[in-house]
Amino acid sequence: MAHNVSMTVNGQQRSGEVEARTLLVHFIRENLGLTGTHVGCDTSQCGACTIHIEGMAVKSCTMLAVQADGANITTIEGMAAGDDLHPLQAAFWEKHGLQCGFCTPGMIMVAADLLSRNSDPDEDEIRHALEGNICRCTGYHNIVAAVKAAAIAMREGATAPAPAGATA
Repeated sequence: MAHNVSMTVNGQQRSGEVEARTLLVHFIRENLGLTGTHVGCDTSQCGACTIHIEGMAVKSCTMLAVQADGANITTIEGMAAGDDLHPLQAAFWEKHGLQCGFCTPGMIMVAADLLSRNSDPDEDEIRHALEGNICRCTGYHNIVAAVKAAAIAMREGATAPAPAGATA
């Protein structure tokens, strides 16, 4: 049985028809074409599918698309505005916080959630926030350095661009 869902994704109203069992991560990737949200494990272990729902980091493989009906969602594509990178994206680039890049969208989304609640996290707080996200390449040192650098930049006035399609 098909269900119609509608949600605001990266500042734009989006809708589609899904089966009741469709995971939100699959709706985002397959129906909306936003492939920056990665499918890693489908068991909520890796964190590659992390997005923001109503401003909070959520692993999108843990939700059905019908559960997100009416929600406000931000994916990694909504973090930048054109060429204007979010301070976290810029810091991951500058601090070499990625290698293969598969985990990077989820790491950035979790880090953005952390920094929205704590503008000056120490290394232990950053590592604790990232615990639900697996990186098989980096050893996390540069990821932690990137989050710390982004926190400093944001405290010094670097701002996140408004999501594409958002109205002021």
